[in-house]
Amino acid sequence: MGTNIRDLVVKKEVDFEELKGKKLAVDSFNILYQFLSTIRQRDGSLLMDSEGNVTSHLTGLFSRTTNFMKKGLKPAFVFDGKPPELKEKERQRRRDVKLEAKKSYEKAKKEENIESMKKYASRTSKLTGEMIEESKELVRALGLPVVQAPSEGEAQVAHIVNKGEAFAGISEDYDSLLYGVNRLVKNLTLTGRRKFGATYVTIKPNMIHISDVLNNLGIDQDQLIVLGILVGTDYNPPGIKGIGPKTALKIVKEYGTDFDRIFEEVKWKEHYDIDWEEIYYLFKKMPIETDYEMSWNSINKEKIHELLVEKHEFSKERVEKNIMELMKKEEDKKQKGLGDFV
Repeated sequence: MGTNIRDLVVKKEVDFEELKGKKLAVDSFNILYQFLSTIRQRDGSLLMDSEGNVTSHLTGLFSRTTNFMKKGLKPAFVFDGKPPELKEKERQRRRDVKLEAKKSYEKAKKEENIESMKKYASRTSKLTGEMIEESKELVRALGLPVVQAPSEGEAQVAHIVNKGEAFAGISEDYDSLLYGVNRLVKNLTLTGRRKFGATYVTIKPNMIHISDVLNNLGIDQDQLIVLGILVGTDYNPPGIKGIGPKTALKIVKEYGTDFDRIFEEVKWKEHYDIDWEEIYYLFKKMPIETDYEMSWNSINKEKIHELLVEKHEFSKERVEKNIMELMKKEEDKKQKGLGDFV
């Protein structure tokens, strides 16, 4: 779900050329769920190999990542760890939504209603432990860093970016801003479009600077967290009834940093049986890993072939074409580097 502060956030269009050569910390779960919900067959079912193993996540990950690399981007992939206990209510809500969607999908299947099958199938996406491990295996084989967060991936992304080890974070969730990420890139797809329901809309990549957001709103980082809590986060869905982003901003600006007064005024205790401080300090003090490696290595052609072609029956020609293009780019870069010393 994330937090709904989209309408308050100032964004600037950015293109791939501006990101060329930049290290980017990717919120991996965020994009893997994108692939699982959108990369499907005509009837809405996931892509699978002949053994019935899901391959939609690997199809999307291989295609998008190799294309990023060809454009000169240097992604590093951050994976979620154990979710905070406070997230359990939201996780249960998501499970219930998927269960209802599955029932609707089965009904549509009996009726042979292809459009409804596609609609409901995309809502049943589930990222399994095996899918996560395979995704890590593919990322490493592409020579890219894998960072395992102890808890929320967005918090780890913010830590990496704010330490200067990556230029920006890549995620579609605005929660990243509540963790204080300095720069966030959204809509970084290769097609220039994204699926919404049964249709596609044209999108352009956007860069968000947290400093621009705070200056534009006239608040500080702590107030942004409180604003997010009022609107609703993964830890307190769906927020305070009747309070949208603009109203939340008005309240935060009116009471400044007197957060106790804010939550008294919105009658927090009538809506939730936990203290607002618990959520606030989750964003402030989310556990992060400090011992990780951000190094980019050579492509392991054999490992990629083993995972995609041998194990999951990907097209050998397509996989090898991508790998050869990447290896040529890698070699050209080395030659150019040597040329600088001549």
